[in-house]
Amino acid sequence: MKSIKNNMSSKPHHAMTVGALLCLSVFPSAVLHAQTVTNDLKEIIVQSGRLEQKQFDAPASVYTIDADTLRSSGPQVNISDVLNRAPGVVALNRNNYAQDVQISIRGFGSRAAFGVRGIRLITDGIPASMPDGQGQTSTVSMTSTDRMEVLTGPLAQLYGNASGGVIQTFTREAGDKPEAQVNLYTGSFGMQRTDWQFSQRSGNVGLVADYSTFSIDGYRQQSSAERKQLNSVITVDAKPDTRFKFIVNIFDMPQAKDALGLTAAQLAADPSQAGTNAIARNTRKTVKQEQVGAVAEHRVNSDLKLQARIYGGTRTNLQYQSTNAWTGLDRRFEGLGLQANGKGTVFNGQPVTWVAGMDFDHAQEQRQAGAASAGEKSGALTRNELNEATNKDYFAQANWSIGERFTLTTGARQSNVTLKSRDDMSSGVDGSGTVTYKATSPVLGLTWHAQDNLNLYINQGKGFETPTMVEAAYSRDSSNNFVEKFNPNLQASRSKHLELGTKWLPSASTRIDAAWFQIDTTNEIVAALASNGKTAYDNAAQTKRDGFELALRNQHTPNWRTQASATVINATYQAGSASYSPTNGNSLPAIPKRQLFAGLQWSEKGFSHAGQKPALGMEAGLDVIHRSSMWANDANTATTADYALAPSYTQLNARVRQRYQVGPARVEAFIGVDNLTNKDTVSSVIINQFSKQYFEPGLPRSWVIGVQSQIPL
Repeated sequence: MKSIKNNMSSKPHHAMTVGALLCLSVFPSAVLHAQTVTNDLKEIIVQSGRLEQKQFDAPASVYTIDADTLRSSGPQVNISDVLNRAPGVVALNRNNYAQDVQISIRGFGSRAAFGVRGIRLITDGIPASMPDGQGQTSTVSMTSTDRMEVLTGPLAQLYGNASGGVIQTFTREAGDKPEAQVNLYTGSFGMQRTDWQFSQRSGNVGLVADYSTFSIDGYRQQSSAERKQLNSVITVDAKPDTRFKFIVNIFDMPQAKDALGLTAAQLAADPSQAGTNAIARNTRKTVKQEQVGAVAEHRVNSDLKLQARIYGGTRTNLQYQSTNAWTGLDRRFEGLGLQANGKGTVFNGQPVTWVAGMDFDHAQEQRQAGAASAGEKSGALTRNELNEATNKDYFAQANWSIGERFTLTTGARQSNVTLKSRDDMSSGVDGSGTVTYKATSPVLGLTWHAQDNLNLYINQGKGFETPTMVEAAYSRDSSNNFVEKFNPNLQASRSKHLELGTKWLPSASTRIDAAWFQIDTTNEIVAALASNGKTAYDNAAQTKRDGFELALRNQHTPNWRTQASATVINATYQAGSASYSPTNGNSLPAIPKRQLFAGLQWSEKGFSHAGQKPALGMEAGLDVIHRSSMWANDANTATTADYALAPSYTQLNARVRQRYQVGPARVEAFIGVDNLTNKDTVSSVIINQFSKQYFEPGLPRSWVIGVQSQIPL
């Protein structure tokens, strides 16, 4: 592999320029040569804030990913395979299944050492994020997901404890006829994927059950993994105006080896090697989660709908670290929510839609730790504590149509989050503590419906984000050493958001979404120290984000379409705190300043519309992903002794699908190749890693082939 330092001179802006030219080449053709293609660019219904409305009219940045896009991504193992096409979203695949995908929205979430922070995850109306804001994308069943929505900007604050945005997924529902689906995949580095689905409707009851397996040997040493997942959704239409949904999700990862990060020198020598002591200490993680939930909806009349949700589950987690130590978590979580949606008129008959409700969520976990020898437990406990996280939130939002051309959006969320820890160790300093965070997050926006095909909007609001229990599990002493006790001194971050955006349909076949945003944050929670599977967090006094997002969708003909998105963001420290003070003006780590996605797709028989089955025949697609360089530490150092800059890269991915009718069954053959040009890449970074093992390498050229079948029963 080429030296990582030499890649700095590759002029990453050249790739960005090429991508921008690709976007610009698409745009004029759409405007000057409008097609009379029937499409759904304006009619997609989304959950904007807490209100259901057309995506085009939503006063916010909302990006949708449909079922066909999800299926065309291939084996649907990682959510990052599709999320990178959403503007404002950076989804970094660590290729490390022990730590999950790293996702950030407008730079929030980049601090996560594993899992997701700063972003709210919701599946079928049930939170996939814990009360403290911690979430795991790996537990979301991608194979049964029918639609995905990404909401960014001030309206996302109405969902609670997250500053970046909201990712919602929706499981497909059973059709009128019973059907079985079988999907089989194999690929590079020993990848094996199977998926078995069954759907049936009997009267008013519909069932979708999905069981999938995944295993991989891994590109790097010490990176094999194995996962199994069951996701089942039952819908019951009890009456024309009453509906129930029951969800069961079981996730089992019996083993996921942790290859750890690499230094710049290790990366240049051999990116496939494991990090220091990963093999000798057998670093790895096991996870098992079980969750059930229920959602009830009742329409009182044409102007009022009520919704209630309840859920609960358990999660166990055991991690072996490179310091001859282990950490185990045994968690129980539950919650409920109530919501009322209504519409009416005010003053001179001006229409208003509104929503009001409350959320209550609770999680309790037993955290234990001890010594390990050769990757197995040994000796007495070194940590034993009971942790709790609770939130009680109230929210309301209203959209008020003022005349024919303006819509006023107002909303607020009152949040009350409590973190509590009880230290059950009989010796040493008592690490017990309790901290409560309170905040009101208001939102105010105005949309100008300038023309039937053009909307302009402005939003402003406040965000609120607490530390997670994992982030509060460690702190640092004056010598920058880990303190393994609950840290009640971490403060909640508070942010001010301003967004200006436009949604434009220059033709029947083209849609353009653009948004500029500015975010000022105080007490932002940042990763101050990381080492051997542990991370200590602190508060930065002030940070600032300025950025621009662009999304373009264009169907040139029934057989050709393009998609493109671009994100430009400048995220910097503005001031430090007494305990943690990065240099003013330094870039926040793990946030690339530029990201571009461009996709070209061709369909032999033409693309289907929403709700229709894809046509038989061949489809092909080519995607380009460009990501600029990103820092791995707060000091932004690029010296021989401490090189902390992941270089920019441009990657090409190709997909080909062929659909057949074999008797009553529809069969689809799939082949995909990622990183066609075999570029050396860094897929993710470990922020402020103490041993300077910052880098998690991306995969070289890799392939996957598969067969998908739909069999009527």
